[in-house]
Amino acid sequence: MTDKPESEDNSTYLTGNLLIAMPQMQDDRFMRSVVYVCAHTSDGAMGLVINKIVESVSFPELLDQLNISADNANREIRVHFGGPVETGRGFVLHSADYVQDATLVIDDEVALTATVDILKSIADGEGPDRSILALGYAGWAPGQLDQEIQANGWLSVPADNELVFGTTPDSKWERAMGKIGIDFNMLSGDAGHA
Repeated sequence: MTDKPESEDNSTYLTGNLLIAMPQMQDDRFMRSVVYVCAHTSDGAMGLVINKIVESVSFPELLDQLNISADNANREIRVHFGGPVETGRGFVLHSADYVQDATLVIDDEVALTATVDILKSIADGEGPDRSILALGYAGWAPGQLDQEIQANGWLSVPADNELVFGTTPDSKWERAMGKIGIDFNMLSGDAGHA
């Protein structure tokens, strides 16, 4: 008999799903947030808030700060608050039609890239078909996200590209709640036991 290394059971992890902040979330950074989970393993979790806009920075201003020419930029791109960790660092959540060496392919349809090259490609009109540009990210230590879910801080729902990329940021939280058929006005912050 040979010993086989135990493989991690990915069925309990939420990579590629959305987290919806419960109505009683009191942390201003995450109140009424929708977070796309980019990675979730036994080592922790990382995601991007996809429904909060940073009004103080525009895409052309960001390109200018990075000395990237924006002469050919042909679409309106809004900068999102991705989370409270490393807020000076940019991340692009995007359709998987664009992949670089440094791209994290999350599934067949969604990928994450955090290089200046993707910003150059977007500015030149050669980037991914759909994308969200975010500054910062949300991060959880090992087991922390699971504890927050058990404490009724978050609901999880499968992601769909229309909700992630196509919906206006202001309506994503309500649309995500509606996706699971729950009237968010009826949710309680108290954990129940059967």
